Amino acid sequence: MNVHLVGSIGLDTVEDVFRTVGKELGPLLKRIPDGEVGGRKLWISWQYPLLRANTFLRPDPSGKVRPTNRFALLTLAEGVAPSDVHFGELGYAREARASYLDFVAAREKGELPKDIRFQVCLPTPFAVVSSVVMPDAISAVEAAYEKAMIAEVAALCRHIPHRDLCIQWDLCNEMVVWDGQETDAVPYGDEPRDKIIARMQRLCAAIPNDVELGLHLCYGDFAGKHFVEPKDAAAMVDFANTLSRSIPHKLAYIHMPVPVDRSDDAFHKPFRDLKLAGGTTLFLGVVHAKDGAAGTKARIAAARRYAPPFGIATECGMARARSEETVRSLLKIHAECCG
Repeated sequence: MNVHLVGSIGLDTVEDVFRTVGKELGPLLKRIPDGEVGGRKLWISWQYPLLRANTFLRPDPSGKVRPTNRFALLTLAEGVAPSDVHFGELGYAREARASYLDFVAAREKGELPKDIRFQVCLPTPFAVVSSVVMPDAISAVEAAYEKAMIAEVAALCRHIPHRDLCIQWDLCNEMVVWDGQETDAVPYGDEPRDKIIARMQRLCAAIPNDVELGLHLCYGDFAGKHFVEPKDAAAMVDFANTLSRSIPHKLAYIHMPVPVDRSDDAFHKPFRDLKLAGGTTLFLGVVHAKDGAAGTKARIAAARRYAPPFGIATECGMARARSEETVRSLLKIHAECCG
């Protein structure tokens, strides 16, 4: 059984991440992220200052804020036409290029397996923009941000050898919208499904065929808790099946969360309907610190009754609202449950 690390890891430095994770889980990993240290610890929150500093945007005069982190919602600046909006570097490729140097050094020192890939986790433009932009401006801002994100992908693929690279798209807002449960944490709940799929087709088309591609289906992790809990695996299975048949690029893996209190058959039965293409690995987020290895093994057993062969992971990243002690405990639970 392999292990997947979703994104953030909650250690102080990239070097700490590679050294610690390599020692604990190295042989169980096909790929490893840099742990999203520093300002990236809170997922897309580090992009807010970039949007706020954009000369084409301003805080909306209404004073509306995002209900979770209280960021002031943005709109077009006075006199700005939708076609004017433009973004330069978003920072993802630059961060990844620096971390890749640490990745190569760790691999050369034997701290990481020789055949492991460097995993770069990217949020979808819809998740970033829909979280902090007013409805009347979202179309213009998302179009410009998507163009910039595709440029980030191109930069990643220019500067990191394709044989070493895996790109993961984090689908959070999209997953919650697809699920259909209403929550103030994710606006635009009526977003059409065909638009969600069309976005993913554009984003995945930007990735060369010899670069690995993975998808993380997410229900949020603000304050270490989902925005809404999936009632069962049905919405995730439906979304995964639709993505699998709609995206021409081969998918190396799809990750889905499993809530801590769900080791019951009712949650897992929909996995019988999962139809992933050959070569796509399923990873289930069954690892939780709350109930340790025993609870994790119970969720693994429940999933095995219905799901195809799978690897294990946490339900989301390990950094937000989690201490270093918790992070190290989670790493050990992975190792114990794969032993």
